[in-house]
Amino acid sequence: MHVNLSFLGASQTVTGSKYLLEVDHERILIDCGLFQGLKALRERNWAEFPVPPDSISALVLTHAHIDHIGYLPKLVKEGFNAPIYCSRATADLIPLMLRDAAKLQEEDADFARRKGYSKHADPQPLYTLADAEATLDLLHPIRLGDDFEPVPGVKAWYNHAGHILGACWLTMKIMVYGQAKRIVFSGDLGRSIDPLLDPPDPVHAADVLLVESTYGNRDMIDADPSPALAKIIRETFAARGCVIIPAFAIGRTQSVLYYLNKLISRGSIPSCPVYVDSPMAISATQLYAKHGRREEEGFDGPSPFDFPNLHFTRSQDESKRINSIDEGAI
Repeated sequence: MHVNLSFLGASQTVTGSKYLLEVDHERILIDCGLFQGLKALRERNWAEFPVPPDSISALVLTHAHIDHIGYLPKLVKEGFNAPIYCSRATADLIPLMLRDAAKLQEEDADFARRKGYSKHADPQPLYTLADAEATLDLLHPIRLGDDFEPVPGVKAWYNHAGHILGACWLTMKIMVYGQAKRIVFSGDLGRSIDPLLDPPDPVHAADVLLVESTYGNRDMIDADPSPALAKIIRETFAARGCVIIPAFAIGRTQSVLYYLNKLISRGSIPSCPVYVDSPMAISATQLYAKHGRREEEGFDGPSPFDFPNLHFTRSQDESKRINSIDEGAI
């Protein structure tokens, strides 16, 4: 077999993750991320894709963050129509992420049209909600540890990466001149200590290792944030105020709820109203409860997202009512 590996994104930048693996006449794309950040990076999303999208035989995803999946609807819009492999939890998260991303693309185009700041007379979104929905039809969920063949002659499997729910590192086993070679794609790796996810599985063997290095130049501190969080909440309540915590909808919101539950149950903070005011965060929390630590059916014990005075604001009216609360709530 002839094997060629190309970097189509996340090279000299940390977004737009895409690897193109060519095995003889088959093409496999590993991750399909959106470029984010500075304008020069975002403009790369509009460039012609390096290979014809309809020439790609399969797509394999590591996890559901937009810098790893956010370009999928654009690829589908341009002709990609092959299986998209991912873990089961990732398959549950992708609809939340892509529908939200498509809505933002449509809203940005509409805003540019109304305000007249685009250089185009009729600015269009990178992709639409219809493109996102078409992408969902191509998903093929895979259980962690199960073998699958993205293309004939290539064996692949997932291991737990501990980054967000469903995140995996990926091994592909390929015969090269009669010898089996293992290529490992790390995806994004989590920490060794996480309140909701098991630590990443170790990599025992690899002939080629492709690893993320976003935080490779710093030491990560795995300290328990509970004491500092409790201190802030107690001081704020003593000053007759509310605590507002801006948090990523997937991963961070669930971690915050875990720690709040622990602090309330221990009596470290009062049993106060806690409001989660984000439709995506609410849906993601339900999926964390459904899958548990690593794609199993829920947690072994009680859900960390079920405690007294926890409120999910599922309607616009409920969200607006939070504005009238001026003390003693999170």
